[in-house]
Amino acid sequence: MTIEECYEKMGANYQDVIKRLPSEAMIKKFALKFREDTSFQELETALNEKQVDIAFRAAHTLKGVCMNLGFNHLYKPSFDITESLRAGNLEEGLQLFGEVKKQYEKTIEALNEFSQQK
Repeated sequence: MTIEECYEKMGANYQDVIKRLPSEAMIKKFALKFREDTSFQELETALNEKQVDIAFRAAHTLKGVCMNLGFNHLYKPSFDITESLRAGNLEEGLQLFGEVKKQYEKTIEALNEFSQQK
């Protein structure tokens, strides 16, 4: 599997990220590094603990990372939950988290599969 195929598998936009990150090697490096990013776990914990401000910061960070990496499939639900939490709407944020989690898991699964083939 190539990094472009990995992006395709997760529903991400490789053509978009290649415009920002100038080489395939750099895209591989940062895409795989995404697995170490803790913003998703911080978001989940903060939502479970009903800490809207912390959840907002985590969602905002996740959204930004996804935008920079071209993970559009995860960016969109991250954007939605960020805006909900920005408005202080915890209940809506909790409802939106399901899609964030689904897309996050899809991303991690594709990245793990890619990393095993390197």
